[in-house]
Amino acid sequence: MTLKCNFPAQLPYDRYPNTFQEMKSDSLLWRVLRKNISKGQLAGYAIANLVGLTIILMAMQFYRDIRTSLPDGSSDSRSSEFAVICRKVSPLGIIGNGNEGFTQADISDIQSQPWAVSAAPFKASLFDVSAAADFGGRGFSTALFFESVPDRFLDIQPQGWSFDPESGEVPIILSKDYLNLYNFGFAPARGLPLLTEKMIGLVPLRISISGRGRQTTLRGRIVGFSSRLNTIAVPETFMDWANENYANTQSENPSRLIVEMKNPGDPRIADFLATNGLETSKESGVSEKMAYILKIVCAIVVAIGGVICLLAIFILVLSVYLLVQKNREKLRDLMLLGFPINSLCDGYMRIIMTINASVAIASAIAVIGARSIWITKLHEAGITGASPLPAILTAAGAMAILTLINRIMIKSRIKKCI
Repeated sequence: MTLKCNFPAQLPYDRYPNTFQEMKSDSLLWRVLRKNISKGQLAGYAIANLVGLTIILMAMQFYRDIRTSLPDGSSDSRSSEFAVICRKVSPLGIIGNGNEGFTQADISDIQSQPWAVSAAPFKASLFDVSAAADFGGRGFSTALFFESVPDRFLDIQPQGWSFDPESGEVPIILSKDYLNLYNFGFAPARGLPLLTEKMIGLVPLRISISGRGRQTTLRGRIVGFSSRLNTIAVPETFMDWANENYANTQSENPSRLIVEMKNPGDPRIADFLATNGLETSKESGVSEKMAYILKIVCAIVVAIGGVICLLAIFILVLSVYLLVQKNREKLRDLMLLGFPINSLCDGYMRIIMTINASVAIASAIAVIGARSIWITKLHEAGITGASPLPAILTAAGAMAILTLINRIMIKSRIKKCI
């Protein structure tokens, strides 16, 4: 008796390749893996992540909006990092404790402070200066003083900011306060026309300097207005040249310093100034303290949002670990059947990517909505605010990075199932 076994000419998956591919399709695979997913845990992750990210973005946007109202916050954020300091004047007219100006040791001491980056003295003119101008059918002349600081301490960098003795033209930077005093004080009383910054730059000046029995007349040109320096500034090259040729007295210790600071609101600055009998602009000090307090408050809020986001990530990681652990046998069997790890990760990543994208969009909408409420009040106070685009890009970037981290974690966890 002979037994006959009819073996198929080919295996089932060869005979029905489409059916086998369908078994390996993502939809079928996901039906196997999705049974143990906890919707409550994913919802908890989404809500916590949304709250944390929204808090961070709101703090960032509010700080950027308010920052534009601080000194030169909209045009030059560096201006609040500088301060001009001088010694207090006693009732008898003696500067400080009888020490006139700042010695090199004083400057080195200030530069060595933990809150200071660098410091430079104001160079004063040691010669006589007068200026004359004719406009509006009338002319005037007045005695002046000049000061100079290194160019890196200027808040503006106008064209032609240099001096050549051969050209005979002196570029000048004025304080914006001086222009306001002229327009709203001097000009109305004398019947003179009001001037804008551009107009005053077209007014020709005759600068007369004298000393050591010599005198010369140069052309002056106002090239800009400074919000940082309350003085009449000229290039250091002109000051060195004029002091060398026309100085009436020997150089003395500088009476004022300009200091670049790491953090203008550092409370150690006020302690140092009080201890050494120094002072700075009262108004700028208040603004700097406001900026410092605003930074601290926003940093605290961002930290709180960051903690919430970390807790949300912890919830997700715990959920994924529990899910992978529940599906450990299934995942191992699927990998032994030839399913690649990337295919096993894709199902989980679709959910995470959907949640993260939804969180990014919802947080951006929430920030824009909240900003529309406070920006109206800021506009009433004359504060223009800043663009919300950086906050939106931050949300997208944060979620993209978080998604990448999640994929790495899930893939690493699935590999351990073998």
